[in-house]
Amino acid sequence: MSKKILIVEDEQYLRELYEEIIKDEGFAVDTAKDGWEGYSAMSKGGYDLVLLDIMLPKLDGLEILQKLKKAGLPKKANKKVVILTNLSKDLAIAHGLELGCDGYLIKSDLTPDQVIKSVKGFLE
Repeated sequence: MSKKILIVEDEQYLRELYEEIIKDEGFAVDTAKDGWEGYSAMSKGGYDLVLLDIMLPKLDGLEILQKLKKAGLPKKANKKVVILTNLSKDLAIAHGLELGCDGYLIKSDLTPDQVIKSVKGFLE
């Protein structure tokens, strides 16, 4: 059975790019275009990896993590959660890690090959 990945990203171009290159590697992919869609999908759980943008409309990535924690959902409802951001020294990264994220990726530094390498690395 293929690994299941959720991409929560409001920038359509990036969301579609990540979805295409990850699907091409044989992974099952769901996407969410804003914070509420991401929260809803993450609440249901079952993802091997969630790529979670921080800056999202309606509900940002950190608010999603806080709501999931307050709801008492077990951290492992989604096996790994990785923050996506453009800021390498973002305080939000530290806060996300405090909330249980497994790592982060700097979007501006990612090539398609690096996305795949990172996804596979987090899934090991």
